[in-house]
Amino acid sequence: MHVVKVVVWQAGDVWLGYLEDFPDYQTQGETLDDLREHLRDLYADLTSGAIPEIRRVEELVIP
Repeated sequence: MHVVKVVVWQAGDVWLGYLEDFPDYQTQGETLDDLREHLRDLYADLTSGAIPEIRRVEELVIP
């Protein structure tokens, strides 16, 4: 099992969200459960290596 942080919100009748590490790539669903399934699919697509030039958020430690 892998845990990934996501940001989700409801806008009218639709649920929107993105993976915290990949904020440029949003998805949506008709329900919260539907959105979660789309987020899982999005994670698989973004981490598979099949899509070039993926932008992501990382932490930088500055001493």
